Amino acid sequence: MPTIESNPAVASLATGSEPMGHAADALPDFTCPVYKDAYSRINAIVIEGEQEAHDNYMALGTLLPDQADELARLARMELKHMKGFTACANNLGVVADMPFAQEFFSPLRNNFQTALGEGKVVTCLLIQALLIEAFAISAYHIYIPVADPFARKITEGVVKDEYTHLNYGQEWLKANLEASRAELEQANRDNLPLVRRMLDGVAGDAAVLHMEKEDLIEDFLIAYQEALTEIGFSSREIAKMAAAALMG
Repeated sequence: MPTIESNPAVASLATGSEPMGHAADALPDFTCPVYKDAYSRINAIVIEGEQEAHDNYMALGTLLPDQADELARLARMELKHMKGFTACANNLGVVADMPFAQEFFSPLRNNFQTALGEGKVVTCLLIQALLIEAFAISAYHIYIPVADPFARKITEGVVKDEYTHLNYGQEWLKANLEASRAELEQANRDNLPLVRRMLDGVAGDAAVLHMEKEDLIEDFLIAYQEALTEIGFSSREIAKMAAAALMG
């Protein structure tokens, strides 16, 4: 399987900087006001992401009625995750900044809703089951080593489930690749730049939690590239998709 280093066009999305590495050698002070302030937004993003994932999988069931039961099962898992992350905020005495998180997700949400209204299953799957799930997996991977003990246990359980969700979209798109290829490439051009901007927008708060932007971007790109590889895209095609996204 190709690695991120073997794909210059994909690697260039990661700002051209060398990864700074995890700051796990010194855990943050989970009780200080600066940490709690940043956590209120990061935690809200996670909670909102799980809520929107639930809603998206339920909506996909209307486009794929033969898959509705499985999609409803995936949606229920997302609600369980949302409750777990709400408990993480309560454990630290933090109130999640949900208006911030709702605005944070609005570009992807709007694109998903537009695609849903047009019956574009492929675009909906790319947004939810590839981009958002790869985004979540990367964030959880980077967060776990620097999380407080309660949140670490919750997050370790959640990340296992997210691979199930990523795999669902990956396998459906793999089985329908030839019919889906053109729409997938367009959906990538439309939505991958949004994820890059989302990662940029959360970098400051993430750094307070000892989650480095370069690590987040690299981990996301690896997960996303691996999914595209499994679906059936070649390294050359993935590089072309990444280059198109850079122009967005």
